[in-house]
Amino acid sequence: MRFKEYAIEWKSGQRDLGPASVRHLESLLQQHLFPLLGSRRMSTFDHKVVENFIQAMERNGAGLATQSNAFDKLKAILLDAHRIGLFDESPLAGVKAPLYDPKRAVIPSPRQLQTIRAAGNDQFRLITDLMSGCGLRNAEAAAVNLRNIVADDVYRVSEQVNQTTGQYAPLKHRKPSEYRDVPLPSVIRKTVEWYAEKYGTTDGYLLRHPNDPSRPFPHYSLSNQWRRIKVRERVDIPPGMVLYSFRHFFASNCLAQGIPITDVAEWMGHRSIDVTFKIYRHLMPGSISSAAQVLNQNLVLAT
Repeated sequence: MRFKEYAIEWKSGQRDLGPASVRHLESLLQQHLFPLLGSRRMSTFDHKVVENFIQAMERNGAGLATQSNAFDKLKAILLDAHRIGLFDESPLAGVKAPLYDPKRAVIPSPRQLQTIRAAGNDQFRLITDLMSGCGLRNAEAAAVNLRNIVADDVYRVSEQVNQTTGQYAPLKHRKPSEYRDVPLPSVIRKTVEWYAEKYGTTDGYLLRHPNDPSRPFPHYSLSNQWRRIKVRERVDIPPGMVLYSFRHFFASNCLAQGIPITDVAEWMGHRSIDVTFKIYRHLMPGSISSAAQVLNQNLVLAT
């Protein structure tokens, strides 16, 4: 049996999962596990295969949170196979899981952000501007559409480019008809309008497949551009920075300007504010001290 067949059978037995968790599991399988492991026979798994899977996710630019989630699902599937006797020894033995620590989220400075975005091509600049300025995921930025500018300062995120199918798909954790509205800073709107004027659009879409304009923009084009920028070593890139760090910049910029974390969570499309809080709580180190000063104004101490 191949991994994809076993995983689909295993997934059918996860009856305790809620709808959102099922969608999250399906996304991890389709976007990360199946492309790299789907055709592999179950009997060939060992610790080297699992290590190579983790390294492949790193090369593809997956953030540490995604790496950790994908590894957890792979671990659950392989442990299930081990329990029923498919392996004499666990293929997970000795494997170090991706260490996701929210405080390790690498965020570029404004100066670094500007030099990094300028080092890429026009497609790279457009996507990274949408990630750092509007909080879009890279797959959402790849589906940028002029028709989604619903106001001068509002962009409506309604779809993404699925990394597995290469086609437009519903947003992560959302039903097909659902969307979220995010702030559209004037600088980012000008980037979008500049790109549209320079390259034109197809049904409102700005980014298309480099070899076939009838198809959506492929995720590997962005990953390849990011790898070339890092290899050239001509710009100051913080150690450990990944593509997702552009989205981290958006969150840190919001919180630094005093925007409530509840709004940030909604704009970033997190399933729960707990996710936002765990990742970005450390970016608000002065919140307790600030609260103490504000609360003190209306308190009268007994003498």
